Amino acid sequence: MSSVVENFMNYVVAKNPNEPEFHQAVREVVESVMPVVDATPAYKRAKILERIVEPERTIMFRVPWTDDRGEIRVNKGYRVEFNSALGPYKGGLRFHANVTLSTMKFLGFEQTFKNSLTTLPMGGGKGGSDLDPRGMSDNEMMRFCQAFMAELFRHIGADTDVPAGDIGVGGREIGYLFGMYKKLRNEFTGVLTGKGLNWGGSLVRPEATGFGATYFIEEMLKTRGEALQNKKVAVSGFGNVAWGVALKMTDLGAKVVTISGPDGFVHDPDGIKGEKIDYMLQMRASGRDRVQDYADKFKVEFHAGKRPWIVPCDVAVPAAIQNELDENDARALLKNGVKCVCEAANMPVVPKAVHLFQEAKILFAPGKAANAGGVGTSGLEMSQNAQHLCWAREEVDMRLKQIMERIHHTCLTYGQEGTYTNYVKGANVGGFIKVADAMLDQGLV
Repeated sequence: MSSVVENFMNYVVAKNPNEPEFHQAVREVVESVMPVVDATPAYKRAKILERIVEPERTIMFRVPWTDDRGEIRVNKGYRVEFNSALGPYKGGLRFHANVTLSTMKFLGFEQTFKNSLTTLPMGGGKGGSDLDPRGMSDNEMMRFCQAFMAELFRHIGADTDVPAGDIGVGGREIGYLFGMYKKLRNEFTGVLTGKGLNWGGSLVRPEATGFGATYFIEEMLKTRGEALQNKKVAVSGFGNVAWGVALKMTDLGAKVVTISGPDGFVHDPDGIKGEKIDYMLQMRASGRDRVQDYADKFKVEFHAGKRPWIVPCDVAVPAAIQNELDENDARALLKNGVKCVCEAANMPVVPKAVHLFQEAKILFAPGKAANAGGVGTSGLEMSQNAQHLCWAREEVDMRLKQIMERIHHTCLTYGQEGTYTNYVKGANVGGFIKVADAMLDQGLV
């Protein structure tokens, strides 16, 4: 089977050169699903695997805008509409200097299976720009978002493609993007998720990815007769996802002891709770992109230029960006007795580190399963918009928990290997089969 996988990967690399993140994402899925494809003649005849790694549509465009000094600046814009077999394209917009076509394709590919796992009617897509938003004023961001939407509006719609936020795109940016779409289309529809609560947004959406990852960890620990109560948790990042993890972990009796940023990480042995969690929101809103401010305010340890995985913990939650936890980090975590590692970001653990965790038989959750709570709640926002309703916080949170429990059940169904659950395999196979069967039903399109 390994030779079949290598032959297929050679085909993918030849068709998509110089796209390492996309190659990495495809390999991870193909290694899991190739036996399923090989055992299903209908998939082979319909070339499902060859079709599923090719985006249905890739849109690239320039974004010219004017900064506060009156200078014209030009960025690249992207929207990769990867797969619509299960519903309209759904996936975030990312504004970050490291955004490339490879990044967008990897994220759109992952999103396809993540959305499939939620059981909600959503296809997969992703978009964004190579804009570096650090230090931008509100007026600069408004002008950029308006310029970005002046092209993107042609390609999206409530029943076609529904973007959301991601890194660099929060409530402010969604507001500017939605306002421009509304002006250009002269219609008020649920074309974006992550909207303000007073104009169509959903309760729990900002916290949803972190809440969902925590619910998934809770389900994983149950399989070994354990609970989150009194667990020590190391988290990376300090944005929406890390904030949501800190909130829900604290609610369930665990103790989050780290957060991190580009400048290093903070170790707070007493736990990040109460006003400290609230301060994370202030840090994010400041635009300073550093966590040393937390260490200075609360008089705790700051480790410049380092990652939090050297801190002993029961649960590790990488919640920042792709490929942030390497094999050396994995060895440090295992040496310190980690029991569970959960990807709350998209592909934050490098493949060699994943293999180390699996060889050690600890609990490991891939992002396409564990961080699906964000897009799951976006799907709930779409449902509320379609019905012109706004559900109570308790109802949204309950539905989010049910979504994460269903995803966990799918992983158990397809990922069992003796007494060990391979969550990577379970998520990949479970997500793939639903998309592949829908593609078969819909013919060669």
